[in-house]
Amino acid sequence: MSSDPVKPITSKPEPRVPNRAVVWIAIGLVCLSVIWGLRPPSPQETPSKTMAVPITPDKVPLVTGEESFSDLFTQAGCAVCHVIPGIPGADGQVGPPLILGTTGPQRLKDSAYRGEARTVHDYIVESVLDPQRFVVPGYPDHTMPTWYGSKLSALALEKIAAYLEQQVGEN
Repeated sequence: MSSDPVKPITSKPEPRVPNRAVVWIAIGLVCLSVIWGLRPPSPQETPSKTMAVPITPDKVPLVTGEESFSDLFTQAGCAVCHVIPGIPGADGQVGPPLILGTTGPQRLKDSAYRGEARTVHDYIVESVLDPQRFVVPGYPDHTMPTWYGSKLSALALEKIAAYLEQQVGEN
């Protein structure tokens, strides 16, 4: 047996000094997280203030005119804002009802009309391509998007006009 008494451990081990590279990496990560937190949010991260999603050109596919009449008006977005006879779900209240067989001749004769159309068919085409040319009384200005015409092929626009000029109803 040894006569050396066992020394109790009374001192704490000395703390290790971290490697300088580790310190700089930690500082860099902290700085990056601060910069990341301060960046402005992207449009995808920005919460919508309303539940309505705005209709933008990138959300409306090109309508070719090969679609059925129902799909033609639905894919073009017309059904969101207008009542369109014969088109399921076209019960919008933002724009005027599209009974242009009845209302088209009246609009062409309206003293406020400053367009160039001479027929209801041409009036419909003009209204899609240049919606501010004549705004139907009782409806707000600048509601119909000016880019709609660019999302319709010539065939689609012709089919829309041919369909709408045949629609009649109570004004």
